[in-house]
Amino acid sequence: MRKRSEFDLVVDVAIVGGGMAGMTLACALAQAGVSVVVVDREAPERALSAGFDGRVSAIALGSAQMLRGLGLWPHLDAAAQPILDIRITDGASPFILHYDHTEVGVGPLGYIMENRAIRAALFAATENLPGLTVLAPCSVAAVDTEPGGSSARVVLADGRTVGARLAVAADGRTSPVRTAAGIESIAWAYPQVGIVCTVHHSLPHNGVAHERFLPAGPFAMLPMTGNRCSLVWTERRTLAEGLMALDDAAFLDELSWRFGDHLGAIEVIGPRWCYPLSVTLAKSYVAPRLALVGDAAHTIHPIAGQGFNLGLRDIAALAEAVVDARRLGLDIGTDSVLRRYERWRRFDSIVMLGVTDGLNRLFSNDIPPIKLARDLGLAMVDRVPVMKRAFMRHAMGLAGEPPRLIRGEAL
Repeated sequence: MRKRSEFDLVVDVAIVGGGMAGMTLACALAQAGVSVVVVDREAPERALSAGFDGRVSAIALGSAQMLRGLGLWPHLDAAAQPILDIRITDGASPFILHYDHTEVGVGPLGYIMENRAIRAALFAATENLPGLTVLAPCSVAAVDTEPGGSSARVVLADGRTVGARLAVAADGRTSPVRTAAGIESIAWAYPQVGIVCTVHHSLPHNGVAHERFLPAGPFAMLPMTGNRCSLVWTERRTLAEGLMALDDAAFLDELSWRFGDHLGAIEVIGPRWCYPLSVTLAKSYVAPRLALVGDAAHTIHPIAGQGFNLGLRDIAALAEAVVDARRLGLDIGTDSVLRRYERWRRFDSIVMLGVTDGLNRLFSNDIPPIKLARDLGLAMVDRVPVMKRAFMRHAMGLAGEPPRLIRGEAL
């Protein structure tokens, strides 16, 4: 059993990774009176720079309720574009699946916002939280846990040590902490990449998100504030290098053919990014005094825009399990607390991974019998209100028994 004097810093929870998942968890825990340290290798100013990340996130309604409850929304409101409708089409097929927010009657289906805006909101909201320490830029050399021990030990690259009742890996898809803990994962790479850029268009989008399925994969046009859309263009990996190497005019020609003219004249603003697409699923979300959240636990195909929402549900569940145990005077890093978190989250993650992988495989081809079957499926869902509302509520994060934060309640 380690003594407090062995550590340079002692906290309740040590989070490795200060991205959107790690900082959101830190915010939730610190607001509930849990002492937290976040260790991240990136300097905050780099993480907030325009060139660091060109992606946006689709924030489901349940996730938005959580961000409001954590006090982040005043920092996000100006950057949040409500999603009022979603239109899903299959190439040139006449069948359309149309999700209209008025059919559910609880507000927008969700919001689109830039990842950079989310990071800025998190840094602003957590800057003066008592009990929260952010060490960045700072690298982690090791995370040591003892089965049956009373604490986790986080060793920093500069030799300092942090003692915590619970360590959390929020260090991304390749998670060195997960690997060092001996947690195996299932993983595969898609023969696809996601090309991301921002497009300005002359006509208003009216809050409509479009997802068009093409033979190479989904082509999503996600409405942003102003007359802008974020494009997530799934393309074959073998073609991506050539597309990214095109000059601006040639790239716009390729883009325009896929984008169409429904929003008038278009132009690409800002840089383009290209991200490999893959799946990762940790075989366990916990180890002695260690929990995985977000991409460290699972990554999925972006076809449904649910990746960050899945991570937010991890965070809400783990925060609730930790805070409930702490209020009862229990050790927050024990196996019973961690297993409660894992039972809560694993099924949802596996289902979402299976759904997104299946949809991508179903729609990323041009085989006539399969194309006919999926088009008939789109038409059927669109014409069966009960089925469509059920899908909408699930996509909005309102189905099942979500954690308190997702329901808009305080921890």
